[in-house]
Amino acid sequence: MAPADMPPAEREARQQLAACYRIFDHLGWSELIYNHITLRVPGEDSAFLINPFGLSYNEVTASSLVKVDIDGQVLDGSRYPVNRAGFTQHSVFHRHLPDAHCIIHTHTTAGMAVSACAEGLRPISFYAAAFAGRIAYHGFEGVTIRPEEGERLIANLGDHRVMILRNHGTLVMAESLPEAFLKQWILQRACEIQVAAGAAGTPMDIPADVIAVHQRDLSGVQLPTGPGVPDFQAMVRVIDRIDKSWRD
Repeated sequence: MAPADMPPAEREARQQLAACYRIFDHLGWSELIYNHITLRVPGEDSAFLINPFGLSYNEVTASSLVKVDIDGQVLDGSRYPVNRAGFTQHSVFHRHLPDAHCIIHTHTTAGMAVSACAEGLRPISFYAAAFAGRIAYHGFEGVTIRPEEGERLIANLGDHRVMILRNHGTLVMAESLPEAFLKQWILQRACEIQVAAGAAGTPMDIPADVIAVHQRDLSGVQLPTGPGVPDFQAMVRVIDRIDKSWRD
């Protein structure tokens, strides 16, 4: 259980992030004890929450999440270690991008398959069209444990907030966890469809003028509660019906 003196905002952030890990496990997006979803602690720009290294996604709870600063110092006395690769990658974005409150890195089969293709994500579907002109790429440099790679990650990301790590996986970030979750869901669907379309026949790119209209009109089909909020809440209800232990 969370300490009684924990600020309500941090307690809420912990529960939101723990829920996200359980949702990813439910959707089949986990990777044993690897990969990461991080969330900046409200009111503490230099601190973020990360999964405890050694636990699977379906074991993560609000209280087991590790609170670290951007220099790697554990701030909550957690008994769990933090994966070095996850910290190195996520800390550079939390350090340099004020709007990157939530960062998601995955190794899903579809995401890794597209990352291994020279053409990257092609605009061949409803979902992929949302990312046309809005996605960055970063070449594979091996496991991300060297701080100097951070400069190249930031440079290659530029103004985008979705990145394909070539031969590696995918990376999304946003100002809120629900928004990052929705981006990840859309990206995952786009990658799945591209892999399936390539197996089915010859994929067709959507014309640029149609993509422009599609991107313009997407905001018109969202509920006014904020990007990703109703989607994330719907999935929280799903995992709550399965197991509520993530809340502890």
